[in-house]
Amino acid sequence: MANTGVPHLIMTQDNEFFFKAAREGRLEIQQCAECGLLRHPPTPSCATCYSLDWQTIVAEGKGKIHSFTIAHRPQDPAFEYPHAVALVDLVEGPRIVADVVETAHDELEIGLDVEVVLTEHVHGNVLPSVRKVVSK
Repeated sequence: MANTGVPHLIMTQDNEFFFKAAREGRLEIQQCAECGLLRHPPTPSCATCYSLDWQTIVAEGKGKIHSFTIAHRPQDPAFEYPHAVALVDLVEGPRIVADVVETAHDELEIGLDVEVVLTEHVHGNVLPSVRKVVSK
């Protein structure tokens, strides 16, 4: 693969499950095996009970925008600008940071219902993005 100037994602034994699940079409969230706390981003131990034991759950992929920004600068070659990024409260509780896709920037607002879509990153990794939920 050619050098695009875009840094590669860093995978560790704590977050590898997340990237593997995304490649397979699932959004998985880490859960403490002792107290049940859901946490994202993944960490080696639970912030509540300090257990090192964990498992994962498959998230529904629905949530609401908690906050968002539309970046104009500095520009990274991995993205198109202006670039919208949202902090999303998943229905399960944890928050994720995700690119906003398929949604006009003027439609973004705090509390907007969004759904996760898994999209390919410039280096081939799959990451969660979000888009506005369209009523059916």
